Amino acid sequence: MSTTPSPAGPRFELLGQDGKARRGRLQLPHGTVETPAFMPVGTRGAVRGALDREDLLQTGSTLILANAFHLMLRPGAERIARLGGLHTFMGWDGPILADSGGFQTFSLAAQCHIEETGARFRSPVDGSEFMLSPERSMEVQQLLGVDIRTVMDECTPYPVTETQARESMQRSLRWAERSQRACGPDGILFGIVQGGMYPQLRQDSLEGLLAMGLDGYAIGGLSVGESREQMLTVLEYVLPRLPARQPRYLMGAGTPLDIATAVCCGTDLFDCVLPTRNARNGHLYTSTGILRIRNAVYRDDPAPVDADCDCLACRTSSRAYLHHLDRCGEMLAARLGTLHNLHYYQRLMRQLRESIAQGTSTAVLARIARLYAASAGTNALQKSAAAAPPQP
Repeated sequence: MSTTPSPAGPRFELLGQDGKARRGRLQLPHGTVETPAFMPVGTRGAVRGALDREDLLQTGSTLILANAFHLMLRPGAERIARLGGLHTFMGWDGPILADSGGFQTFSLAAQCHIEETGARFRSPVDGSEFMLSPERSMEVQQLLGVDIRTVMDECTPYPVTETQARESMQRSLRWAERSQRACGPDGILFGIVQGGMYPQLRQDSLEGLLAMGLDGYAIGGLSVGESREQMLTVLEYVLPRLPARQPRYLMGAGTPLDIATAVCCGTDLFDCVLPTRNARNGHLYTSTGILRIRNAVYRDDPAPVDADCDCLACRTSSRAYLHHLDRCGEMLAARLGTLHNLHYYQRLMRQLRESIAQGTSTAVLARIARLYAASAGTNALQKSAAAAPPQP
Protein backbone atom coordinates (compact mmCIF):
# COMPACT_ATOMS: atom_id res chain seq x y z
CA MET A 1 0.00 0.00 0.00
CA SER A 2 1.30 3.41 -0.97
CA THR A 3 1.56 5.93 1.86
CA THR A 4 2.47 8.98 -0.21
CA PRO A 5 -0.56 11.18 -0.84
CA SER A 6 -1.39 11.69 -4.50
CA PRO A 7 -3.14 14.74 -5.96
CA ALA A 8 -6.76 15.09 -4.86
CA GLY A 9 -9.21 13.18 -6.98
CA PRO A 10 -9.77 9.45 -7.44
CA ARG A 11 -8.58 7.46 -10.40
CA PHE A 12 -10.36 4.17 -10.94
CA GLU A 13 -8.80 1.75 -13.38
CA LEU A 14 -10.89 -1.18 -14.54
CA LEU A 15 -8.39 -4.03 -14.87
CA GLY A 16 -10.69 -6.80 -16.02
CA GLN A 17 -14.06 -8.51 -15.76
CA ASP A 18 -15.47 -11.99 -15.36
CA GLY A 19 -19.13 -11.82 -16.33
CA LYS A 20 -20.34 -8.82 -14.35
CA ALA A 21 -17.63 -9.14 -11.66
CA ARG A 22 -15.04 -6.34 -11.86
CA ARG A 23 -11.36 -6.22 -10.93
CA GLY A 24 -10.08 -2.69 -10.43
CA ARG A 25 -7.60 -0.32 -8.84
CA LEU A 26 -8.67 2.82 -6.99
CA GLN A 27 -6.03 5.49 -6.44
CA LEU A 28 -6.72 7.90 -3.58
CA PRO A 29 -4.77 10.69 -1.87
CA HIS A 30 -3.42 8.32 0.82
CA GLY A 31 -2.88 5.16 -1.19
CA THR A 32 -4.01 2.61 -3.74
CA VAL A 33 -6.83 0.14 -3.14
CA GLU A 34 -7.22 -3.07 -5.14
CA THR A 35 -10.88 -3.81 -5.76
CA PRO A 36 -13.18 -5.48 -4.95
CA ALA A 37 -12.24 -4.41 -1.43
CA PHE A 38 -13.70 -4.68 2.07
CA MET A 39 -13.44 -1.78 4.52
CA PRO A 40 -13.21 -2.58 8.25
CA VAL A 41 -15.48 -0.23 10.19
CA GLY A 42 -13.62 2.21 12.42
CA THR A 43 -16.68 4.22 13.41
CA ARG A 44 -15.05 6.35 16.12
CA GLY A 45 -11.56 6.29 14.68
CA ALA A 46 -10.80 2.75 15.85
CA VAL A 47 -11.75 -0.73 14.66
CA ARG A 48 -13.43 -2.45 17.60
CA GLY A 49 -11.54 -5.41 19.02
CA ALA A 50 -8.46 -3.47 20.18
CA LEU A 51 -6.82 -3.47 16.74
CA ASP A 52 -4.09 -0.97 15.91
CA ARG A 53 -2.50 0.05 12.62
CA GLU A 54 -0.14 -2.92 12.44
CA ASP A 55 -2.97 -5.33 13.18
CA LEU A 56 -5.05 -3.91 10.35
CA LEU A 57 -2.14 -4.10 7.92
CA GLN A 58 -1.53 -7.73 8.88
CA THR A 59 -5.13 -8.60 8.03
CA GLY A 60 -4.58 -7.14 4.55
CA SER A 61 -6.80 -4.08 5.08
CA THR A 62 -5.97 -1.04 2.95
CA LEU A 63 -9.08 1.17 3.23
CA ILE A 64 -11.14 1.76 6.38
CA LEU A 65 -14.42 3.50 7.15
CA ALA A 66 -14.94 6.19 9.79
CA ASN A 67 -18.15 7.98 10.70
CA ALA A 68 -18.66 11.73 10.60
CA PHE A 69 -21.65 11.52 12.96
CA HIS A 70 -19.86 9.85 15.85
CA LEU A 71 -16.59 11.76 15.46
CA MET A 72 -18.54 15.03 15.35
CA LEU A 73 -20.02 14.18 18.74
CA ARG A 74 -16.85 12.89 20.33
CA PRO A 75 -14.08 14.08 20.37
CA GLY A 76 -15.26 16.69 17.82
CA ALA A 77 -14.15 17.28 14.24
CA GLU A 78 -12.55 20.62 15.09
CA ARG A 79 -10.41 18.99 17.77
CA ILE A 80 -9.30 16.25 15.38
CA ALA A 81 -8.40 18.88 12.78
CA ARG A 82 -6.29 20.79 15.33
CA LEU A 83 -4.47 17.55 16.10
CA GLY A 84 -3.53 16.98 12.48
CA GLY A 85 -6.58 15.27 10.99
CA LEU A 86 -7.99 11.78 11.38
CA HIS A 87 -5.04 9.98 9.76
CA THR A 88 -2.61 11.49 12.26
CA PHE A 89 -5.07 11.23 15.15
CA MET A 90 -5.56 7.46 14.77
CA GLY A 91 -2.13 6.63 13.38
CA TRP A 92 -3.41 5.28 10.06
CA ASP A 93 -1.68 6.43 6.89
CA GLY A 94 -3.87 4.56 4.40
CA PRO A 95 -7.09 5.78 2.75
CA ILE A 96 -10.22 6.50 4.80
CA LEU A 97 -13.83 6.75 3.61
CA ALA A 98 -16.31 8.65 5.76
CA ASP A 99 -19.97 7.77 6.22
CA SER A 100 -21.78 11.12 6.29
CA GLY A 101 -24.03 10.33 9.25
CA GLY A 102 -27.28 9.74 7.39
CA PHE A 103 -27.57 6.12 8.52
CA GLN A 104 -26.87 7.04 12.15
CA THR A 105 -29.70 9.56 12.20
CA PHE A 106 -31.91 6.84 10.69
CA SER A 107 -30.94 4.51 13.54
CA LEU A 108 -31.90 7.22 16.06
CA ALA A 109 -35.42 7.42 14.59
CA ALA A 110 -37.17 7.83 17.94
CA GLN A 111 -34.90 10.73 18.96
CA CYS A 112 -34.38 12.29 15.52
CA HIS A 113 -36.52 14.79 13.62
CA ILE A 114 -35.93 14.94 9.85
CA GLU A 115 -36.63 18.29 8.23
CA GLU A 116 -35.54 19.96 5.02
CA THR A 117 -32.62 21.66 6.74
CA GLY A 118 -31.25 18.35 7.99
CA ALA A 119 -31.58 15.94 10.91
CA ARG A 120 -32.22 17.41 14.36
CA PHE A 121 -31.41 15.07 17.24
CA ARG A 122 -30.18 14.84 20.79
CA SER A 123 -26.72 13.42 21.27
CA PRO A 124 -26.66 9.86 22.63
CA VAL A 125 -23.49 10.92 24.46
CA ASP A 126 -24.72 13.80 26.61
CA GLY A 127 -28.24 14.69 25.44
CA SER A 128 -27.25 18.02 23.86
CA GLU A 129 -29.14 19.07 20.72
CA PHE A 130 -27.48 18.88 17.31
CA MET A 131 -28.45 19.70 13.76
CA LEU A 132 -26.68 17.60 11.13
CA SER A 133 -27.19 19.29 7.78
CA PRO A 134 -25.53 18.44 4.45
CA GLU A 135 -23.32 21.49 4.88
CA ARG A 136 -22.26 20.48 8.40
CA SER A 137 -21.63 16.90 7.31
CA MET A 138 -19.32 18.12 4.55
CA GLU A 139 -17.58 20.47 6.97
CA VAL A 140 -17.00 17.62 9.43
CA GLN A 141 -15.65 15.31 6.71
CA GLN A 142 -13.35 18.07 5.46
CA LEU A 143 -12.05 18.69 8.99
CA LEU A 144 -11.40 14.98 9.41
CA GLY A 145 -9.36 15.00 6.20
CA VAL A 146 -10.73 11.74 4.83
CA ASP A 147 -9.97 10.52 1.30
CA ILE A 148 -13.58 9.87 0.27
CA ARG A 149 -16.56 11.88 1.48
CA THR A 150 -20.16 10.74 1.06
CA VAL A 151 -23.20 12.94 0.52
CA MET A 152 -25.64 13.23 3.37
CA ASP A 153 -28.74 11.16 2.65
CA GLU A 154 -31.88 9.93 4.36
CA CYS A 155 -31.82 6.16 4.69
CA THR A 156 -35.22 4.72 3.77
CA PRO A 157 -36.54 2.25 6.36
CA TYR A 158 -38.04 -1.13 5.52
CA PRO A 159 -40.87 -1.65 4.94
CA VAL A 160 -42.00 1.72 3.63
CA THR A 161 -44.73 2.88 1.26
CA GLU A 162 -43.86 4.10 -2.21
CA THR A 163 -45.05 7.59 -1.30
CA GLN A 164 -42.79 7.70 1.76
CA ALA A 165 -39.88 6.28 -0.21
CA ARG A 166 -40.34 8.91 -2.93
CA GLU A 167 -40.40 11.79 -0.47
CA SER A 168 -37.29 10.47 1.26
CA MET A 169 -35.45 9.87 -2.02
CA GLN A 170 -36.25 13.34 -3.32
CA ARG A 171 -35.03 14.89 -0.08
CA SER A 172 -31.82 12.85 -0.37
CA LEU A 173 -31.30 14.24 -3.88
CA ARG A 174 -31.71 17.80 -2.62
CA TRP A 175 -29.29 17.04 0.20
CA ALA A 176 -26.83 15.56 -2.31
CA GLU A 177 -26.88 18.80 -4.32
CA ARG A 178 -26.22 20.78 -1.16
CA SER A 179 -23.47 18.34 -0.17
CA GLN A 180 -21.78 18.80 -3.52
CA ARG A 181 -21.87 22.59 -3.26
CA ALA A 182 -20.47 22.45 0.27
CA CYS A 183 -17.81 19.88 -0.63
CA GLY A 184 -16.16 22.14 -3.19
CA PRO A 185 -14.02 21.13 -6.17
CA ASP A 186 -11.13 19.57 -4.23
CA GLY A 187 -12.98 16.88 -2.31
CA ILE A 188 -13.69 13.34 -3.53
CA LEU A 189 -17.43 12.86 -3.15
CA PHE A 190 -19.60 9.75 -3.58
CA GLY A 191 -23.34 9.93 -4.16
CA ILE A 192 -25.78 7.48 -2.55
CA VAL A 193 -28.58 5.89 -4.59
CA GLN A 194 -31.79 5.64 -2.56
CA GLY A 195 -35.39 4.70 -3.35
CA GLY A 196 -36.21 1.70 -1.20
CA MET A 197 -37.38 -1.43 -3.01
CA TYR A 198 -38.99 0.56 -5.84
CA PRO A 199 -37.12 0.36 -9.20
CA GLN A 200 -38.51 3.60 -10.62
CA LEU A 201 -37.48 5.51 -7.50
CA ARG A 202 -34.00 4.00 -7.71
CA GLN A 203 -33.89 5.11 -11.34
CA ASP A 204 -34.97 8.65 -10.44
CA SER A 205 -32.33 8.81 -7.70
CA LEU A 206 -29.65 7.51 -10.02
CA GLU A 207 -30.49 9.98 -12.79
CA GLY A 208 -30.37 12.89 -10.36
CA LEU A 209 -26.98 11.82 -8.99
CA LEU A 210 -25.49 11.15 -12.41
CA ALA A 211 -26.44 14.68 -13.48
CA MET A 212 -24.22 15.99 -10.66
CA GLY A 213 -21.12 14.27 -12.03
CA LEU A 214 -19.90 12.79 -8.75
CA ASP A 215 -16.70 10.77 -8.20
CA GLY A 216 -18.32 7.44 -7.32
CA TYR A 217 -21.68 5.94 -6.39
CA ALA A 218 -22.89 4.06 -3.34
CA ILE A 219 -26.06 2.00 -3.04
CA GLY A 220 -27.79 2.81 0.23
CA GLY A 221 -31.02 1.78 1.90
CA LEU A 222 -30.13 -1.94 1.99
CA SER A 223 -29.37 -4.25 4.91
CA VAL A 224 -32.26 -2.62 6.78
CA GLY A 225 -34.47 -5.70 7.09
CA GLU A 226 -35.19 -6.71 3.51
CA SER A 227 -34.64 -10.26 2.26
CA ARG A 228 -31.53 -11.28 0.33
CA GLU A 229 -33.71 -11.69 -2.76
CA GLN A 230 -34.95 -8.11 -2.43
CA MET A 231 -31.39 -6.86 -2.00
CA LEU A 232 -30.37 -8.73 -5.13
CA THR A 233 -33.28 -7.26 -7.08
CA VAL A 234 -32.12 -3.73 -6.22
CA LEU A 235 -28.50 -4.54 -7.06
CA GLU A 236 -29.44 -6.07 -10.40
CA TYR A 237 -31.45 -2.98 -11.27
CA VAL A 238 -28.97 -0.32 -10.13
CA LEU A 239 -25.52 -1.72 -10.87
CA PRO A 240 -25.83 -2.00 -14.69
CA ARG A 241 -27.00 1.62 -14.78
CA LEU A 242 -23.95 2.98 -12.93
CA PRO A 243 -20.96 4.34 -14.87
CA ALA A 244 -18.61 1.47 -15.70
CA ARG A 245 -15.50 3.59 -15.11
CA GLN A 246 -16.34 4.76 -11.60
CA PRO A 247 -16.25 2.87 -8.29
CA ARG A 248 -19.43 1.26 -6.93
CA TYR A 249 -19.97 0.88 -3.20
CA LEU A 250 -22.58 -1.29 -1.46
CA MET A 251 -23.15 0.20 1.97
CA GLY A 252 -23.47 -2.00 5.06
CA ALA A 253 -24.08 -5.40 3.43
CA GLY A 254 -21.47 -7.80 4.63
CA THR A 255 -22.06 -11.52 5.09
CA PRO A 256 -19.56 -13.53 3.03
CA LEU A 257 -22.45 -14.66 0.79
CA ASP A 258 -23.74 -11.08 0.39
CA ILE A 259 -20.26 -9.91 -0.59
CA ALA A 260 -19.54 -12.73 -3.03
CA THR A 261 -22.97 -12.30 -4.62
CA ALA A 262 -22.59 -8.53 -4.94
CA VAL A 263 -19.08 -8.87 -6.39
CA CYS A 264 -20.45 -11.19 -9.06
CA CYS A 265 -23.12 -8.54 -9.77
CA GLY A 266 -20.48 -5.84 -10.30
CA THR A 267 -19.83 -4.17 -6.90
CA ASP A 268 -16.37 -2.83 -5.97
CA LEU A 269 -16.44 -1.64 -2.33
CA PHE A 270 -18.00 -2.98 0.87
CA ASP A 271 -18.18 -2.21 4.58
CA CYS A 272 -19.88 -3.99 7.45
CA VAL A 273 -19.59 -4.42 11.23
CA LEU A 274 -20.32 -8.17 11.02
CA PRO A 275 -16.75 -9.53 11.19
CA THR A 276 -15.88 -7.44 14.26
CA ARG A 277 -19.25 -7.71 15.99
CA ASN A 278 -19.46 -11.45 15.44
CA ALA A 279 -15.92 -11.89 16.77
CA ARG A 280 -16.95 -10.22 20.03
CA ASN A 281 -19.82 -12.70 20.25
CA GLY A 282 -17.70 -15.77 19.59
CA HIS A 283 -18.75 -16.37 15.96
CA LEU A 284 -15.68 -17.02 13.84
CA TYR A 285 -15.61 -17.40 10.05
CA THR A 286 -13.66 -20.37 8.71
CA SER A 287 -13.05 -22.23 5.47
CA THR A 288 -15.66 -24.77 6.61
CA GLY A 289 -18.32 -22.33 7.86
CA ILE A 290 -19.02 -20.44 11.09
CA LEU A 291 -17.41 -21.79 14.26
CA ARG A 292 -19.12 -20.81 17.52
CA ILE A 293 -16.21 -20.83 19.91
CA ARG A 294 -18.42 -20.58 23.03
CA ASN A 295 -19.81 -24.06 22.46
CA ALA A 296 -18.67 -26.60 25.05
CA VAL A 297 -17.43 -28.96 22.33
CA TYR A 298 -14.30 -26.78 22.00
CA ARG A 299 -13.23 -26.97 25.67
CA ASP A 300 -10.64 -29.66 24.95
CA ASP A 301 -10.00 -29.00 21.26
CA PRO A 302 -6.27 -28.44 20.55
CA ALA A 303 -6.80 -27.54 16.87
CA PRO A 304 -6.56 -23.97 15.53
CA VAL A 305 -9.76 -22.17 14.61
CA ASP A 306 -9.03 -22.81 10.93
CA ALA A 307 -6.20 -25.05 9.73
CA ASP A 308 -6.17 -23.17 6.41
CA CYS A 309 -5.67 -19.76 8.05
CA ASP A 310 -2.35 -18.10 8.89
CA CYS A 311 -3.65 -15.26 11.07
CA LEU A 312 -2.14 -14.62 14.51
CA ALA A 313 -4.96 -16.43 16.30
CA CYS A 314 -4.66 -19.57 14.17
CA ARG A 315 -0.85 -19.59 14.36
CA THR A 316 -0.65 -19.23 18.13
CA SER A 317 -3.90 -20.27 19.83
CA SER A 318 -6.03 -23.40 20.05
CA ARG A 319 -9.79 -23.56 19.99
CA ALA A 320 -9.64 -24.66 23.63
CA TYR A 321 -7.67 -21.54 24.60
CA LEU A 322 -10.00 -19.19 22.72
CA HIS A 323 -13.01 -20.95 24.26
CA HIS A 324 -11.48 -20.40 27.70
CA LEU A 325 -10.75 -16.72 27.03
CA ASP A 326 -14.24 -16.10 25.70
CA ARG A 327 -15.96 -17.87 28.59
CA CYS A 328 -13.90 -15.82 31.06
CA GLY A 329 -14.70 -12.55 29.33
CA GLU A 330 -11.03 -11.85 28.60
CA MET A 331 -10.40 -8.97 26.19
CA LEU A 332 -7.89 -11.13 24.33
CA ALA A 333 -10.73 -13.34 23.07
CA ALA A 334 -12.31 -10.42 21.23
CA ARG A 335 -8.95 -9.22 19.92
CA LEU A 336 -7.86 -12.60 18.53
CA GLY A 337 -11.34 -13.28 17.16
CA THR A 338 -11.45 -9.91 15.43
CA LEU A 339 -8.02 -10.40 13.90
CA HIS A 340 -9.14 -13.79 12.61
CA ASN A 341 -12.46 -12.60 11.16
CA LEU A 342 -10.94 -9.60 9.39
CA HIS A 343 -8.17 -11.82 8.06
CA TYR A 344 -10.87 -14.17 6.73
CA TYR A 345 -12.73 -11.29 5.03
CA GLN A 346 -9.59 -9.89 3.44
CA ARG A 347 -8.55 -13.34 2.24
CA LEU A 348 -12.01 -13.73 0.70
CA MET A 349 -11.53 -10.43 -1.14
CA ARG A 350 -8.14 -11.59 -2.45
CA GLN A 351 -9.70 -14.84 -3.63
CA LEU A 352 -12.45 -12.92 -5.40
CA ARG A 353 -9.94 -10.60 -7.08
CA GLU A 354 -7.86 -13.56 -8.22
CA SER A 355 -10.93 -15.44 -9.41
CA ILE A 356 -12.00 -12.50 -11.60
CA ALA A 357 -8.57 -12.51 -13.23
CA GLN A 358 -8.85 -16.30 -13.76
CA GLY A 359 -12.47 -16.29 -14.89
CA THR A 360 -13.66 -18.39 -11.93
CA SER A 361 -15.60 -15.89 -9.79
CA THR A 362 -18.86 -17.86 -9.98
CA ALA A 363 -17.02 -20.92 -8.63
CA VAL A 364 -15.95 -18.89 -5.58
CA LEU A 365 -19.55 -17.71 -5.18
CA ALA A 366 -20.79 -21.30 -5.37
CA ARG A 367 -18.32 -22.38 -2.67
CA ILE A 368 -19.33 -19.52 -0.36
CA ALA A 369 -23.01 -20.29 -1.01
CA ARG A 370 -22.51 -23.91 0.06
CA LEU A 371 -20.98 -22.73 3.33
CA TYR A 372 -23.32 -19.89 4.24
CA ALA A 373 -26.56 -20.12 2.29
CA ALA A 374 -29.60 -20.17 4.57
CA SER A 375 -32.37 -19.90 2.01
CA ALA A 376 -33.66 -21.85 -0.96
CA GLY A 377 -33.07 -18.82 -3.16
CA THR A 378 -29.31 -19.32 -3.32
CA ASN A 379 -29.26 -21.05 -6.70
CA ALA A 380 -31.26 -18.18 -8.16
CA LEU A 381 -28.72 -15.73 -6.75
CA GLN A 382 -25.82 -17.58 -8.36
CA LYS A 383 -27.61 -17.92 -11.70
CA SER A 384 -28.54 -14.26 -11.79
CA ALA A 385 -25.07 -13.04 -10.82
CA ALA A 386 -23.47 -15.01 -13.63
CA ALA A 387 -26.02 -14.35 -16.36
CA ALA A 388 -25.15 -10.99 -17.90
CA PRO A 389 -22.30 -10.46 -20.36
CA PRO A 390 -19.35 -8.17 -19.49
CA GLN A 391 -19.96 -4.43 -19.64
CA PRO A 392 -18.12 -2.36 -22.23
